[in-house]
Amino acid sequence: MTKIAIVTGASRPGSVNKSVTEWVLSRVSDRTDAEFELVDIADFNLPFLDEAFPASYRNYQNDHTKAWSARISEFDGFIFVAHEYNHTAGPVLTNALSYLNVEFNNKAAGFVSYGSMGGARAVEHLRGILSELQVAHVRNQVMFSLFTDFENFTVFKPTQQNASTLDPMVDQLTAWARAMAAVRSGQLADANA
Repeated sequence: MTKIAIVTGASRPGSVNKSVTEWVLSRVSDRTDAEFELVDIADFNLPFLDEAFPASYRNYQNDHTKAWSARISEFDGFIFVAHEYNHTAGPVLTNALSYLNVEFNNKAAGFVSYGSMGGARAVEHLRGILSELQVAHVRNQVMFSLFTDFENFTVFKPTQQNASTLDPMVDQLTAWARAMAAVRSGQLADANA
């Protein structure tokens, strides 16, 4: 079964990120084309990148990096719940992505974003980062506005119009995650030949 992680993108106390992430999980929990699990970056206590070697070496020295690596390795695809912070992706998510490399290779990703402009600029920057990590990111994305999808900017109450964009994105993501699993299997077969 295809496994998709729904990854939080913030750890700041009071952040609405967790409520958006939990909403995504509740909306996909009945799907039968993949298994979905919430992965909270805050659970890994990742400090500002503190590994001595580049991530591509996989020579991890710290227990928090080893735990993060093991968890991400379990999945075929990812839904990143990203907020826009200073016109880019939030620092907690970009830092977490910087810790790893091979664990993300040839997997698929989709985005649920929010911000004053729907988080569009955050996702634009995440697409560049994920391309470097060899992650296939789907075209469809879900964007929520702080002005229309949040009550008083703090309580997540998505409009039907924006909420309805989740299923098409997840449809694309699950198909791509299955396709990328075949790519990974082919690479293993080539390596063993």
